[in-house]
Amino acid sequence: MQVDLSKLDPKKNIIIKGAQVHNLKNVDVAIPRNKLVVITGLSGSGKSSLAFDTLYAEGQRRYVESLSSYARQFLG
Repeated sequence: MQVDLSKLDPKKNIIIKGAQVHNLKNVDVAIPRNKLVVITGLSGSGKSSLAFDTLYAEGQRRYVESLSSYARQFLG
C-alpha cells in the first residue's frame, strides 16, 4: 500500500525514508506509534535489517545523543 509519507503526522508515526541496509534498497516505511506492529516476509527479505539495523540503531543513536557528554564517556 502506497502512502505519501510527507502527509503523515510524525507524532503518530515512525517514518523511515530511504533505508539502505543489507537487503533493504531505498525503502520508505511508516510505522504507527503505540500500536502492535508485526514485520513479516520471506527469509532474507530484510525483516531483521529493518527492525535491528535501522529502527533499533536509530533509537540507540538518539538516546546516546540525549545524554550529556559527561554521561557519554562511561558508555562502552
